[in-house]
Amino acid sequence: MKPPPFELHRPTSVEEVLSLLAEHGDDAKVLAGGQSLIPLLNFRLARPEVLVDINRVTELDRISASPDGGISIGALTRQAAVEASELAVTRNPLLGDALRLVAHPQIRNRGTFGGSVAHADPAAELPVAIVATDATVSVRSRGGERRIPAGEFFVSHLTTVMADDELLVSVDLPAVPERCGTAFEEFARRSGDYALGGAAAVVALRSDGSCASAALALLGAGDVPIRAREAESAVVGRPIDAASAAEAARQAVRDTSPISNMHGDADYRRRVVEAMVERALLKAAGRAEARSS
Repeated sequence: MKPPPFELHRPTSVEEVLSLLAEHGDDAKVLAGGQSLIPLLNFRLARPEVLVDINRVTELDRISASPDGGISIGALTRQAAVEASELAVTRNPLLGDALRLVAHPQIRNRGTFGGSVAHADPAAELPVAIVATDATVSVRSRGGERRIPAGEFFVSHLTTVMADDELLVSVDLPAVPERCGTAFEEFARRSGDYALGGAAAVVALRSDGSCASAALALLGAGDVPIRAREAESAVVGRPIDAASAAEAARQAVRDTSPISNMHGDADYRRRVVEAMVERALLKAAGRAEARSS
């Protein structure tokens, strides 16, 4: 398979990228790691007239500490670099949990953090992780910069709130507080395949062992990552044990609409997500307890 013809640009600065996007609008696509875009081009599912290759824009390749104790990850940072970053996985352990599940090491060596977020695949791990941790996505155009809460960034399958002339430049994630544990659970037919369902959990415990706060984000339960707000509220003030986790899991998937495909219908995938929520909650609570000891 070969891609359709396109005009290639290789800018070296963010300002050059923004000028190209402003000039070409929806005729242009940004190429970063290429792990999602190149297959779409080769199957002719995407036919951009212009490709803007940002791999020479080195200012977007960074992991830095934020003043509030969190981290800021540049859009061009390779997934493997985040996975190997002690700063990133110490301040936000959910990233380590999520990245280990992303495809294969070869993919993570090339795939970028911002590229996965901007691609907005509801079966991808990083969009779910940033929604679970209340991250902020920064996008920029020639008109200025917007900071968008992760929960408001995704619109539908492969669709975000970004305009055609905007570039995702960074993702800022808060630090996971003390007495807090994280977990990311998913089920795939084979290691490295897209998951049929999954869940990310962030759990904080009180001194008496009850849940102080919880965040739950669902993978593959709809056309965007879903925060299970009612299920989160259901476990607050209670110990997270087998019974409360199972109850929260049932509540989390109650109104979801997974997409049926050849690997499983909606009912099956809903049950998969439910099981993953239960596992993630119990693991996150166990880690929170260990961290508090």
